[in-house]
Formats: sequence, structure tokens, C-alpha cells
Amino acid sequence: MSKKPLEGIKVADFSWVFTGPKTIKPLSDYGAEVIKVESRTKPDVIRTLGPCSDGVVGLDLSGQWAIDNTGKLSIALNLGHPKGVEVAKRLVAWADIVVENFAGGVMAKLGLGYEELKKIKPDIIMLSSCMQGQTGPHADHPGFGQHLTALSGFDHITSWPDREPLEIGPYTDFIGPHFNTLAILAALNYRRRTGKGQHLDMSQYEAGIHFQAPLTLDYVVNRRVANRMGNRYDYAAPHGTYRCRGEDRWCAIAVFTEEEWRSFCRVIGNPAWTENLRFATLQARKENEEELDKLVGEWTINYLAEEVMTLMQASGVGAGVVQTQQDLLDHDPQLTHSHYFWELEHPEIGNYRAPRAAFLLSRSSYEVQRAPLMGEHTEYVLKDILGMSDDEIAELVIEGVIE
Repeated sequence: MSKKPLEGIKVADFSWVFTGPKTIKPLSDYGAEVIKVESRTKPDVIRTLGPCSDGVVGLDLSGQWAIDNTGKLSIALNLGHPKGVEVAKRLVAWADIVVENFAGGVMAKLGLGYEELKKIKPDIIMLSSCMQGQTGPHADHPGFGQHLTALSGFDHITSWPDREPLEIGPYTDFIGPHFNTLAILAALNYRRRTGKGQHLDMSQYEAGIHFQAPLTLDYVVNRRVANRMGNRYDYAAPHGTYRCRGEDRWCAIAVFTEEEWRSFCRVIGNPAWTENLRFATLQARKENEEELDKLVGEWTINYLAEEVMTLMQASGVGAGVVQTQQDLLDHDPQLTHSHYFWELEHPEIGNYRAPRAAFLLSRSSYEVQRAPLMGEHTEYVLKDILGMSDDEIAELVIEGVIE
């Protein structure tokens, strides 16, 4: 097996919740040694949330945490204690990369800001992925992805025109990591060429807005404010999700061109209503879209969602099953073929499945390893990596530095 491309790269991980852990996961999967700095008194929020094994909440029982933190080492360290900060600085001296996603300025208040860290290690690469960046009037605002999803405009455009905006969860938490990981790799390349580190200031707010570029451009050019459209789309009809045979089974269908419309009509057997002038053109179909959706649904309800998707795709019409988690894990042939989910064994959760990184490198290998227990590797990190003696470690435990 070929060498993992990030073997030898060392990461001090101060991050938590979604954005930070999801940023680092591809690095650990591809060979980086990651030490996650945690605290029992102020644990990662996700460690306290479900889904948990057998419905029992515990710091080592969160399935979501176990998925996002594969392949890491864990040290339980109290950063509220001055000696905890000193231990953290020794980790920085060991590391190539430091990652954090606290509110802007928090790391600096702890004595672990970039200006301090580069005194310890001049070529350190630090990624700060906070809500709204490290500078500006709102840089120190704390919060979660749910807040940024609203602030970034996603909630405003998600729902139906006659309904209130829909709170869609921490969507921006799943956008930021893609920018973050790429920025870290670019910084590693820059350091390889120049010998210099740098501070990467990632605003999750701005990353989220980037995903709305077409809507932003529409406003700039046409002064048109995007609004809620449900499943509708200006340039396609039918365009929506349609109920299929079975309990809560659906298939998404999107018809853009007249050629696709003719193919769609052939698939459903060219019923008489498809010849009606109300559906003869895209404009006509848009004007009568409510009736069109009803007629499409009367056809799809007779077929399995997989059958609808297969028939439509075979005729050049865009369609896809609205899959459940069970579908993804147990029934998707593509994900099975690509070995996307790895079977892992966890001492507290038991067997579970975690996804690998979403990209494959043709000349490099990777491995998904289980997530750590809280503080599982504290002794190993302090003794074998930082070179502390048993007496030093014992003193840190007594003083509450090691939790």
C-alpha cells in the first residue's frame, strides 16, 4: 500500500462542534497525526448530543462525534488553568498546524493567539474558523451554525412562498470545512516552498454567502431579491419531489428542456393531458404548475421511487430517489462500491459506520480509524510526545490541569 500523503504532518486540534472537526477529518484519514485538546468540564457540545448508543447520553456515546473525529488522539486538558495553557504551548511547538473555531479573539485571551504561537514556532500554520472572522465589529460574536444560516440568508429562501422561513439547521457548518481543508493544504504547500507559516482567518459567514453567488448576482444585475419557492425552479417544470409507492417514498424529477419534456411524456405513456396546450411550453407549464405537479404525482404513486428514477434517467430526464439514512447505509450501490462507509469498532458505542473523506487520491492510501474516548491518549501524549516524566504528569493531575 502506498504511503498516506499527510504522514508526518502534526495537528494540534482545539476545535469543536462541526466545522473544526469536519475540517480536520480528511487530514487524519489521509495520515496526519491529530491531537484533539478537550476538556471534561467544558466538553465539545456534540459529545453531549445524540444520537447516542441505546439513547443513553455520555461523553463517549455520541454517534455524531464519533463520525466527525475519526483517527484522532485525545488529551483532556483544562485550558482554564495557566499550566494547561503551558501544556498547550508545548503541543504547538510539536505541531505543524493549529486549528480552532472559537469566537474571534478567544484563543488570544487564552494566550494562544497567532502572535503568541509564532513566537513558539515561527513557521506554524494556524487556522481560525470562527463565525465572522477575527476582525470587524462582529468578530467576537459567539454562536452556532443555526445562527449563521439565518444571517447568511439561507433560511429566508428555504420554504414555500406562503410559509414562514424554515430553520434548516447549521448548514454553514458543512460549507466552511471545504474551504478550510483546502486553505490548510495550500498553506502547507506555501510553507514547503518558502519555509513560512501563516494565520488563516476563515469567516464561516462569508463562506456561506459564497454558496449563494447566483442569487447575489441576480440582485446585483436585476435588483431582484430571492424569495421562498418551495421545490419550484424558474427554468424547469415539472420540478419537485413526487410521492411514490410505499411508505413516505419520494423521487425528485427535473425537466428543463423541451426535449426532456418529450422524453418525460414518453416515460409516463403519453397520456392525453400531456398534449394539452396548458403544458405545451415551459412557460405554459410554469403557469399551470400546481395542476402539473398533481398529474405527475398521480403517475409516480404507482411506482417505486427507484423505478421512477431508473425510467427517467434512462430517457435523459434528471431524477433521483429522496433517500433516507437507511438507504444510504444499506442500499446505495455506488456508496457500497466506493467503500464510502467504514465499519469501525468503538469500546463504548460498539460497531458503527463512519464516512471516509469525500475524495480519493489515485496515488495515495487512506484509512478511517475510530474516534477516541475523552482523554484516551492523555498519558501517551504527555509522556511519549511531550517527554514529560511520571512526576510531572502526576502533579498536573493533582492540580486539575489534566482532567
